[in-house]
Amino acid sequence: MDKLTISRRQLLATAAVGTVGAAFFGAAPASAKGAGKDSKGFRLTVLGTTDTHGNVLNWDYFKDAEYDDAQHNDVGLAKISTLVNAMRAERGDCATLTLDAGDTIQGTPLAYYYARIDPITGAKAPIHPMAAAMNAIGFDAAAIGNHEFNYGIETLRKFQSQLHHPLLCANALDWNTGKPAFPEFVLKKVRVGDHQGHSAGHRHDDGNGEYITVGIVGLVTPGCAIWDKANLDGRIKFNGIVEQAKIVIPKVKQAGADIVVVSCHSGADTSSSYGDALPWPENASTLLAQQVPGIDAILVGHAHLEIPQRFVTNTATGKQVLLSEPLKWGERLTVMDLDLVSERGRWQVASSSATVLNANTVSADEKVLALVAKQHEKVRSYVNGVVGTSTAAMSAATSRYEDTAAMDFINYVQADAVKKALAGSPSAGLPILSIAAPFNAAAAIPAGNVTVRDVAGLYIFDNTLLGIVFTGAQVRAYLEFSASYFKQVSGTGPFTPDQLTNAVTPTAPNGTPDYNYDIMGGLGNSAATSLTYDIDIAQPVGSRIKNLAYGGAPVTDDQQFVIAINNYRQSGGGNFPGVKTAPVVYNAQVEIRQLIIDWVTAAKVIDPTAFASQDWRLVSAGQPITITG
Repeated sequence: MDKLTISRRQLLATAAVGTVGAAFFGAAPASAKGAGKDSKGFRLTVLGTTDTHGNVLNWDYFKDAEYDDAQHNDVGLAKISTLVNAMRAERGDCATLTLDAGDTIQGTPLAYYYARIDPITGAKAPIHPMAAAMNAIGFDAAAIGNHEFNYGIETLRKFQSQLHHPLLCANALDWNTGKPAFPEFVLKKVRVGDHQGHSAGHRHDDGNGEYITVGIVGLVTPGCAIWDKANLDGRIKFNGIVEQAKIVIPKVKQAGADIVVVSCHSGADTSSSYGDALPWPENASTLLAQQVPGIDAILVGHAHLEIPQRFVTNTATGKQVLLSEPLKWGERLTVMDLDLVSERGRWQVASSSATVLNANTVSADEKVLALVAKQHEKVRSYVNGVVGTSTAAMSAATSRYEDTAAMDFINYVQADAVKKALAGSPSAGLPILSIAAPFNAAAAIPAGNVTVRDVAGLYIFDNTLLGIVFTGAQVRAYLEFSASYFKQVSGTGPFTPDQLTNAVTPTAPNGTPDYNYDIMGGLGNSAATSLTYDIDIAQPVGSRIKNLAYGGAPVTDDQQFVIAINNYRQSGGGNFPGVKTAPVVYNAQVEIRQLIIDWVTAAKVIDPTAFASQDWRLVSAGQPITITG
């Protein structure tokens, strides 16, 4: 772990100063907007995380090394703890609240291990490492995220019981009664002392002094109903975020809240990945701010975006609502400053501001490290442990220019998962195809023993799996677009790989990256379920796909197929044609990497002869190309 440190003064330098003035760090503003001569002021600081996804330590379990990325981000609650402690020391523990906006117990081998390998619901009943870390930090409340339902209600309930703070979700309703399945909100009291300043507030109600009552509401994207249908049907249903907030926010006000902060696991920009399957959008935080009066600030989650500060005008009141979303995995901590004024005994927000702090500026909290040290080592042993064997070695080294068993394996597992999920549905009878990109040339499955890390190397991104419906014409158009990855050549070579791949295109002036070349395959190596095609790179882009066939018969334009596809591609990543508007028939938000690990763990043996076949090839004017080097 790195040992970089940050001083309290540095923290203040990075924190946004409220519009009332730089001097107002809890002190009464001299002339806050709307404040009369008898008014007094107080600064409440709301700290926020979201989408931590099982990250406690700054560790990449699949690499078995400290986490790092191109931007040199750090991850994990241990670093967030250091930031939170520093902010509480500066602003006053009693004048801060710490919230989370969901997606906590899924996303890393650490989280998976305590859901499936040594489950918190099991006989040993270990405490979930995320619960241990959050308790040590001292969160005041957290919202439920959609991924909280991935491991079933029993696991979620156990996790809930281990937390020292409430787990909120106002729009998750009991299937039969329609009553809240989780707490809708919580009221937190902050006592304002005789001297306004960062040490003026008090957490505990001792019956003396003046209090600010903060209502904290939790909401989640209703897409949970689709993504975790198997875990939720008959047990929990969902109302729309805006629709439920219109019911709950007045209740919070009636309960005595002066200020209302919503922890909302739903992105800021209105969109949905589930089309018309539900009447409400997946990402509704902006609509929430616009359409529901009485909200002062929203901690946003779900979208994995960084939005330090955004203001949205409520259409009913004209009031500016503050939104902030910190980056995923504990890479950032949101700091929202609400500058409050009291007039005639009523507290309200005079102005507000927000920023985010970067976890890579601090060292990890030793207290949190110690809490999870044994669990961390158990999981390291797990990912380095053998989960199966392979009858033959598989390498992805040549996958960008020739058909390989490694890519066939990914496509087989994806297609098989979608096929099983669609059983009994209207789409069950459609042929299944799958796409995979050769984005890790170093990936290799050895012959013999195979570890979790070996399998994870085949799929290095955190993509989830969807199923969409394509026509035969759309399959062809998709493959034509993918084939623009190759440079146009004449003759059959021999060529080096670099003479053929990473072509410059109008949208890729520096060359098409490997991850934007998709290989499409059928379900296994059976002739009846195989997709076969040639890519003739002597031809111009748009005219390269030849001999496209499924089950040995030419693909017709009006044929229908289900395509197993990752969420990055389906949402428009790479600008592939047809994907964003194609009907979605499967979206359980299952991580593809974990899906492959689970498949090997269950099957025990990887036998390439069961799924590998020659499905596509590069040709020039119909003749096979020779590639060397």
